Amino acid sequence: MKENDLNVLDEVNKGATMGMDAIEFIVKKVGDENFKKTLDLEYNKYKDISRRANDLYENYTYEKEPHETSAMNKVMTWWGVQMKAMNDKSNSNLSELLLNGTNMGIIEGRRLLNQNPDINQDIHALLDDFVKMQEDSVEKLKCYL
Repeated sequence: MKENDLNVLDEVNKGATMGMDAIEFIVKKVGDENFKKTLDLEYNKYKDISRRANDLYENYTYEKEPHETSAMNKVMTWWGVQMKAMNDKSNSNLSELLLNGTNMGIIEGRRLLNQNPDINQDIHALLDDFVKMQEDSVEKLKCYL
């Protein structure tokens, strides 16, 4: 496995775990059952991407575990959600919080695709699926603005 392959796989897994963390923090503040169902579906998509990354990781290395979000990143995400949703727990505000993070993930994913054209085909496919999943998520979250 090339170093770029491992780096990209790590970034995909970090992005997926950050998405799951954000949804976990936000779903607790949601009162709308339809929005909760949407977030549950999105959470499961992130979980599937993370599972696929872990499966690929096992095929290439036994020396280290895939990177996930650090405890500090989790605390910062939690704190950001708490502060931004303190006075406004509306679907619109909560959806916007998720959209901001998702858009950052799309940008990073597209950058990784463009800057690493020679990565392993399976990793490339996973990254492409992850970006497309996030783009689809944006469309779903827009409905709650």
